[in-house]
Formats: sequence, C-alpha cells, structure tokens
Amino acid sequence: MRKLFAISVLLFAIFITVSCRETKTETKEVVREVKVEVKEEDPGILERAAKEVDKEINEEIDEEIDKIGNDD
Repeated sequence: MRKLFAISVLLFAIFITVSCRETKTETKEVVREVKVEVKEEDPGILERAAKEVDKEINEEIDEEIDKIGNDD
C-alpha cells in the first residue's frame, strides 16, 4: 500500500512539474500598410441646418448692403 501511495505521489509530482512548464510559442508581427479610400459622408442635420441659417443671414446682409447703397 505504501508503494502504491509513493508511486502515485511521485507520478502526481511529475505530472504537475511537466504540466506547469512554460511552452515557448513563436509569434510573428506582420505590419501591412493599406490605403483606404473614404467617401465623404453626408452632412448631418446640424450641418445642414447651419448651412441654411448661413444662407439666410448672408441674404439679409446683402439686402442691408443694397439698402445702404454704394457711396461712390
């Protein structure tokens, strides 16, 4: 019984020692440069609203300039 116990302890110790070894894995790092063409995205609602407001303000400014007239 002692021999069986001693053998099982010895096998268990060997198993633990072998299973805990760090295995070496080799990895390669590959870097690829890729050109990506990006399509211009449609403007969002805020950009569209800002363009409309700018357009209206520019029209009002032009009207005021026309009212003042040219002082030449």
